[in-house]
Amino acid sequence: MYVIRLKNCAFFARHGVYDAEEILGQRFYVDAALTVDPQKPLEEDDIGATVDYGAAFQVIEEIVTGKRRFLIEALARDVARQLCARFPQIKQAEITVRKPNAPVPGVLDHVEVTLVWPQ
Repeated sequence: MYVIRLKNCAFFARHGVYDAEEILGQRFYVDAALTVDPQKPLEEDDIGATVDYGAAFQVIEEIVTGKRRFLIEALARDVARQLCARFPQIKQAEITVRKPNAPVPGVLDHVEVTLVWPQ
């Protein structure tokens, strides 16, 4: 097994509990660490043996820019579930979602959540 990592994928979306978050939107960042068990020997040097990370990025993009979620935890879960469903060779997906402009009364870089699927 090995791990494919997509780091700091950036998307503009409208997730959050507050109405202003849906109206204004903001940037979200996603990291995906995908533990892969290849379907064919890697010596064949065939993309069909692994996870096409371009296609994986598109799955992430469709979910993050799609319907609104109130919680970034739910967003991370949906990304992980869809990636595992689309690519059966993914044995575990660790998804981190960062929200830099979280509405908190203080100064911080970002809020993030990490979810591992399956749990």
